[in-house]
Amino acid sequence: MPAFHLHIQKLLQGNFQLMEINIAFVFQVNCPGCFMYGIPLVNDLFEKFNKEIGFIGVSTAFEDFNLNTEANTLQLLKTGKLIGETAKYFDRIGVKKFAGKISFPVAFDVLKPANEFLTKENIRAVCNRNHGVVFLSSEKQKTMLMRVKTYYSTYSFIAETFTLNQLQGTPSFIIFDNQYNLLQSFFGYQDRELLESFLNDYLSALKIIK
Repeated sequence: MPAFHLHIQKLLQGNFQLMEINIAFVFQVNCPGCFMYGIPLVNDLFEKFNKEIGFIGVSTAFEDFNLNTEANTLQLLKTGKLIGETAKYFDRIGVKKFAGKISFPVAFDVLKPANEFLTKENIRAVCNRNHGVVFLSSEKQKTMLMRVKTYYSTYSFIAETFTLNQLQGTPSFIIFDNQYNLLQSFFGYQDRELLESFLNDYLSALKIIK
């Protein structure tokens, strides 16, 4: 079972408690979709499941590093201030700041310069997200490791949670257990009932085991 790599700096809001079942919501502040359907969905799930499931919002950056920052995330949480494309989208519908409350705990991803991120351990972790890597010869594995290192060497900064889990983009929703085993991962718009059904199924399975 693949691992979920959660690397966060200090919590900007709330208190994340690791439970037997957890969900991480990975978003960017310069991501209109994260605000249109991601945050409202996680708010609803948090209200319904927070006594049984651990919740953590991870503000990240895989682009627009001048906008997707810890400082802008903190401003969002404190004042509702919107930035970049998110601000432009909401301005078109007459909304100047994010009025909805973000109920769940939020932290910022660990952001590192490429030369600090590209350790042997991290490069291997990225390669291991490709499940077919174990079937490659040692020579081909070395080639893959070198390609990953070369690719990410072009980046100025690399967000650890986003990159080590090889997420497709934001918003992303990751369900994991208390051993950080990855149970499910979803990207983009998600149906509330579908996510609820997965969470209920995992909770039901825990009750059977106990």
